[in-house]
Amino acid sequence: MTVTRDSIVKTLEAINLPDGGNIVSRDMVRALTVDSPGAVKFVLEAPSPEAARAMEPARQAAEAAVAALDGVTSVSVVLTAHGPAAGAGAPPQGLKVGRHPTKGAAGPASVPGIDRILVVGSGKGGVGKSTVSANLAVALARQGRRVGLLDADIYGPSQPRMMGTTQRPASPDGKTIEPLHAHGVTLMSIGALLKEAEAVIWRGPMLMGALQQLLGDVAWGDLDVLIIDLPPGTGDVQLTLGQKYKLAGALVVSTPQDVALIDARRAIDMFEKLRVPVLGLIENMSTYICPNCGHEAHLFGHGGVMAEAERIGVPFLGALPLELETRLAGDAGTPVALGDTQAADAYATIAARLVGGGMA
Repeated sequence: MTVTRDSIVKTLEAINLPDGGNIVSRDMVRALTVDSPGAVKFVLEAPSPEAARAMEPARQAAEAAVAALDGVTSVSVVLTAHGPAAGAGAPPQGLKVGRHPTKGAAGPASVPGIDRILVVGSGKGGVGKSTVSANLAVALARQGRRVGLLDADIYGPSQPRMMGTTQRPASPDGKTIEPLHAHGVTLMSIGALLKEAEAVIWRGPMLMGALQQLLGDVAWGDLDVLIIDLPPGTGDVQLTLGQKYKLAGALVVSTPQDVALIDARRAIDMFEKLRVPVLGLIENMSTYICPNCGHEAHLFGHGGVMAEAERIGVPFLGALPLELETRLAGDAGTPVALGDTQAADAYATIAARLVGGGMA
């Protein structure tokens, strides 16, 4: 007998919570997948770390209930938390983030302990650049690389959520920042220093100062590669990084549609003017396969990024599928590259190409 998502959800509705409702009615079940032959995986997302600690009995009950279903061969249930711990929401005591940049050495500088820096850009928002950055970092770490991930999207930081961390960085001396760690990746983001819904309302100089702190004042340790998730567009952050730091190269992410490719070309042109080598293009949201009938559809077109890579003479690193599991996994803080889905395989392939080519 083949187990279905509906039968699993119905079973999970029986797992009640002490403060009312069940894990389904309270919308705590995330990234539910059923792989052949009967391997079930899902995430239980609590509203806070405190609530997550109290939910361990519910996690165990959910795991046991699903394991008892006919057709289930294995069950993996991960317990995570959505919000920050009580008392979180402010930078470490004595640490001020956001300032005017300080003068450094003339010309591009390296960051001590980091062998190479790769920036991930897109030219426009909405093409999945941050998702690609997080999953590529995880995929590289799974292949034995020492990986850091810097969320340089100061106005719209998303990496703490995607990487599933709600901790706040420490600063022992009020100057050096201790980074976070998740899924084998060393992580830093302005989002980890702010309240979840707090806006960053800074002009350019403050933005550049914060970026300088996130690169130079963080105790990154020894890394093979630091991946920097850039903001959309071709603005201050890209310009500062390209002029002031030694970048090993850029990866450009785009969907296949013409509107996205127009802006991707602008990003490529910017990197060329900054003398940052474009190491390759990645096509995101390339193919959608219906989970019910297996029909393959190309909602945003298909092959446009590969054709563009051939036209400009840079490597095409790979195509990533459009699938619900990627979105659910990102919202739950468990990047899809951790699993064994089609998307995870695609990220592993891109990571292997980067490692094999000496780029990461």
